[in-house]
Amino acid sequence: MSALTSPKTYVALAAFHAGDAVACGVQVAPIKKVLDDLGVPDEARRVLPVVKAAAAIGLLSVTRFPGLARLTTAMLTVYFVLAVGAHIRARDKVVNTLPAATFLATFAAMTVKGPDTR
Repeated sequence: MSALTSPKTYVALAAFHAGDAVACGVQVAPIKKVLDDLGVPDEARRVLPVVKAAAAIGLLSVTRFPGLARLTTAMLTVYFVLAVGAHIRARDKVVNTLPAATFLATFAAMTVKGPDTR
């Protein structure tokens, strides 16, 4: 078992996304600023907490429904491809793009490997 396939990793990332869903829902100042800088429209901002909460639930399904958890990592890979693209389109600083790029690489690798089902 590696760190990428461990159910504990899935649970930790689910906790992060659940917290991020709440932060997006209440529009904390740093997140609002990033979304403003990237030009994210209000309609999309209302969907972000739902998407992130769904991601958290999908990641938490790792022990009972590993296929759903793997599908969730695949969808999160797509999400972060779009996030990195938004940063590039906005000509954002590399340091601001780095977290999205790191999540992109992490979820892509998790998708390829899949969760440990032992």
